[in-house]
Amino acid sequence: MNCIKCIQGMAFAFVLAISAHLSSPATAAGHGIDLAGKTIEWIIPFSETGGSAKWANFYAPLLSEALPGNPTVVVKFMPGAGSTKGANWFQEQTYDDSEGTLIFGSSGSTQFPYLLGDPRVRYEYNDWNVVLASGTGGVAYLPPDQARKMNGLDASGLRDTDFIYGSQGATRLDLVPLLAWEMLGLNVEPVFGIKGRGDGRLMFERGEANIDYQTSSSFLKGVTPLVEEGSAVPMMSWGALDANGDIVRDPTFPDMPTFKEVCDATPGCETNGEQWDAWKAFFVAGFPAQKMVFLPAGASNDAIVTYTKAFETIKARDDFAEISKGRLGVYPQMTGSKAQTALMSATNVPMAAKEFVVNWLKDRYGVSLN
Repeated sequence: MNCIKCIQGMAFAFVLAISAHLSSPATAAGHGIDLAGKTIEWIIPFSETGGSAKWANFYAPLLSEALPGNPTVVVKFMPGAGSTKGANWFQEQTYDDSEGTLIFGSSGSTQFPYLLGDPRVRYEYNDWNVVLASGTGGVAYLPPDQARKMNGLDASGLRDTDFIYGSQGATRLDLVPLLAWEMLGLNVEPVFGIKGRGDGRLMFERGEANIDYQTSSSFLKGVTPLVEEGSAVPMMSWGALDANGDIVRDPTFPDMPTFKEVCDATPGCETNGEQWDAWKAFFVAGFPAQKMVFLPAGASNDAIVTYTKAFETIKARDDFAEISKGRLGVYPQMTGSKAQTALMSATNVPMAAKEFVVNWLKDRYGVSLN
């Protein structure tokens, strides 16, 4: 077993099999805070059309019900620079100023610039206080005329197509699909600068793009109707992780092949070696804990306890599994020590994987992070 796999294996074990004896911040000493009559601003650093918007809009009314005093929870969008604009703004906020009325929703596209040392990043995850970590998945899809070129799981028939893809940026979560498509030998030209994945879906719908991917929540709500009407065909999911850290079928899309399956079936695509290790490392950092909720720097233990208990109350609802399945998919929703461990996994990748991706970004897209 190589070093990267050893490190990944430890991260997988932490995220997927947390030891029962670990204590949770929600059970630590704390009296909570009263938010009666207040308005909670939930900052999402993307546009209102993407998966983060759908995730936050799903949770917002439930959080209002679960927090003491039933405050109003308002989702506010702050797109720009692939989410670094909103994250940099949140870094400057303090708990004392917000008095518990400000929370932030991070995504993989916020995590990746941080992992890669993007010079635009002025935020530090270690300063923030995580109260929820949500796992998710992702699905790549094609127009019907392109989907017909696949021979079963073999994607080599797509290599004669010039694909256009609407992208937030190569250092964002989009590097997972971009690297995957390159490994399959596809010619995919990204159009950088869109503000959210929902805008990429709109490009696909308008015929301005002929390949796309969406996170699970956005796929379920925004792409499923396209599939049902016959204007989009799923190509593959990124998959999920089992207890051993191996990629298996996504539980939300169990009938859909994973990228690993498609890669194994496509000549020239390898599921071992440094390219695969790098792809898998960033998949792990970007999806099993893809979206997280934070309180700002300086948050009191009482505030952390309050929000953690609120999200635990939501998860404990009798109807939560039913109402979340169609909106979020079937993924872990983690609080307390599990959220802390998920954050650790999402904000750390093996150095070899980082070096590979940094070099790939420079060679492929001219992106220099040094």
